Amino acid sequence: MNTVTSNMKEEISDAIIRQDEQSLTHEYQEQGEFLALDSFLSQEAIHDLMQEVEHVRPQLNRNFIPGHKKGGSVSYFIVRDSAPSLTALYRDPALIAWLSQLAGERLLLCPEDDPHACALYFYTEAGDHIGYHYDTSYYKGARYTVLIGLLDRSTSRLECRLHTKDPSKETTELTLDTKPGSFIFFNGDKLHHAVTPLGENEERIVLTLQYVTNPEMGRFNRWFSNMKDAVGYFGLSALFRRS
Repeated sequence: MNTVTSNMKEEISDAIIRQDEQSLTHEYQEQGEFLALDSFLSQEAIHDLMQEVEHVRPQLNRNFIPGHKKGGSVSYFIVRDSAPSLTALYRDPALIAWLSQLAGERLLLCPEDDPHACALYFYTEAGDHIGYHYDTSYYKGARYTVLIGLLDRSTSRLECRLHTKDPSKETTELTLDTKPGSFIFFNGDKLHHAVTPLGENEERIVLTLQYVTNPEMGRFNRWFSNMKDAVGYFGLSALFRRS
């Protein structure tokens, strides 16, 4: 085990130990499979991760879909090749086991050809945003999302609507910042969420980790997912970087 992997394992272990698993599991279920923590990773860990973020920043792909989203993205393929701490965080067995406990599902890594598996989202130009959406699963199983704040010098906020698909509960709206070290975990098919527009001279960077309950995907869903990723996130070049 190299030093990078060892340090990240220790960081994650310490972060999990600090949490009250029983109360968080209850909160996650009560909120319709959604959990937000103001602090999860230490600021020392965030500092180390940001060094890797700056290393891959020149490779980000900017995209603009009128009426829906504007921003920059760095795919898992680049992260996997150039950011060992970010990759170790995504793959850490203790983190996956803890998330599985929260979700009440056995979570698995995404296939290696999924550019969203462990990706970076950059909001760096005025007006960068993303409209309301679900992290729809095109897999045969459910898809779960983790968001970790890395840098936030902005007035941009993550807006969340809970219980939108549960007729027995009233929809709850939350507005959250994603300050460095913050942690958000949710079932992608159940949380309706958006990112409000970035202001002038502001910046916001978020790490996203994706896990699934079944990594299989039908042929049509694979084609549709590939096209969406190429147009809306990582560019056509990502189609040729799949392993």
